Amino acid sequence: MIHETAIIHPQAEVDSSVEIGPFCVVGPHVKIGKDSQLKSHVMIEGHTTVGEKNIFFPFSSIGAIPQDLKYKGEPTRVEMGDRNVVRENVTINLGTENGGGVTSVGNDNLIMAYVHLGHDCHVKNHCILANNVGLAGHVILEDFVNLGGMVGVSQFVRVGAHAYITGQSGLEKSVPPFCIAMGSRPCNVKGANIVGLRRHGLSSETITMINEAIKLWTRPDVEKEQSLLEIESQYGECEEIKHFVAFIRESRQGVVR
Repeated sequence: MIHETAIIHPQAEVDSSVEIGPFCVVGPHVKIGKDSQLKSHVMIEGHTTVGEKNIFFPFSSIGAIPQDLKYKGEPTRVEMGDRNVVRENVTINLGTENGGGVTSVGNDNLIMAYVHLGHDCHVKNHCILANNVGLAGHVILEDFVNLGGMVGVSQFVRVGAHAYITGQSGLEKSVPPFCIAMGSRPCNVKGANIVGLRRHGLSSETITMINEAIKLWTRPDVEKEQSLLEIESQYGECEEIKHFVAFIRESRQGVVR
């Protein structure tokens, strides 16, 4: 059902099952999959592809040009998967040519009110971004990341799978998988996200190894590489630990401890 006040460009590809409420605007290069909903006053523009069963609440803006002075109108994209909930006043900007050209959101994410996803960000699956979270350009959130209210994330920072960042924290370095981190200038790891790991079905044995690995990582008297070598020697057979170590070694922005 499309409300009579909605403006849908004739070139837009909108599945017949999509519900579009009053005063929504859908641009010519937009594709929207089946059973999605635009509540009211939603704008989806740019080269934006939206999957199935997504819900957009009032005044969300998807596919607007990036807040990057180098952007000159290139046909960059926003790509969104399925079953995402996008609450009021969320902004998700197009990618940039120098950043890979795509801003992406995976599946089953909850993006609360007033969240901003800058250009070339990649939010994977099952993430929760609480109110007023701001992601600068080129940020990557792995699966099951939880960002508390008013968290700010600087450019090129990565947040590892199952990490929990407490409200009002500021990230200038990447956060390893499975951690709780909090604070701003500096943000520090406070331990393993044990509650989150239990909720997502990791075994007690695996959680224990993750917890011990994080304790080794956060020891102030051990250098980074020596810490990683100790973690590998003690817990290196665990797949989650392999991911933890690889994440740290691959980081471009440094990693919080």
